[in-house]
Amino acid sequence: MKLRKVTAASAVVLSIALSATACGGGSKDNSSSSSSGGGNKIKIGIKYDQPGLGLKEPSGDFAGFDVDVATYIAGQLGYKPDQIQFVETKSADRENALSRGDVKFIVATYSITPKRQEKVDFAGPYLLAHQDLLIKKDSHINKGTDLNGKKLCSVTGSTSAQNVQQKIAPKAQLKEYGGYSECIAGLQSGAVDAVTTDDSILAGFAAQDKYKGQFKLAGLKLSNENYGVGVKKGDTQLVDKINKAIEKMESSGAWEAAVKKNFGPADYKNEPAPKIGQIVK
Repeated sequence: MKLRKVTAASAVVLSIALSATACGGGSKDNSSSSSSGGGNKIKIGIKYDQPGLGLKEPSGDFAGFDVDVATYIAGQLGYKPDQIQFVETKSADRENALSRGDVKFIVATYSITPKRQEKVDFAGPYLLAHQDLLIKKDSHINKGTDLNGKKLCSVTGSTSAQNVQQKIAPKAQLKEYGGYSECIAGLQSGAVDAVTTDDSILAGFAAQDKYKGQFKLAGLKLSNENYGVGVKKGDTQLVDKINKAIEKMESSGAWEAAVKKNFGPADYKNEPAPKIGQIVK
């Protein structure tokens, strides 16, 4: 597994994290040796395919808001960026990755739910996201009912589009593609009129250079998604350490800097940093 290279875009967040650590803000969490394969390295689960959140770039670098949060937390635990090993953890395998000890913790658009809390523990939340719509800048879709008769895209197996059709626009024409990249390309070409999933994910895709200035979020807030940091069940000590790191990231300004850097181009209207342990239903 390739070690993360530090990109220039992460300089603001990383510099704050490292300076805090250098001043005694964190000490090496040597307990990682039992689950990360060595006390001088730490394995962290992220997504590899979500621009703006967790993305492995062609160069081998990693970028996104989740990457910045994970890097800051690791810094507070005493790890430098070159001691971090990012591991791809797809949604279906996140609980198993933690129980097997493949990773120390997971930062991967991991919504805190009662069902998941039966299997893993969560620190945070560190971001409150909402299901939303991504539309073209000049779109006349201003409210959910405007989707009636329009083509609405989401990925195969997702419930997001069905939620819109069942609750808001029963006459919306659902289009299911294999991935969000295909949905976004369809929005650009006019094959679909809107794309739906978490607003943070949509903002991340819209912030890509090839799409900048073309799309906007509708701001409908169709659900509440409390993103947490997944930790192996029973590791309350690590949960406490991560919660302290998140609080420090928020109070230092690094959290807000990471939000603007990763989501800003899509005019993402983010919620204020959530309070630790406060789950918005």
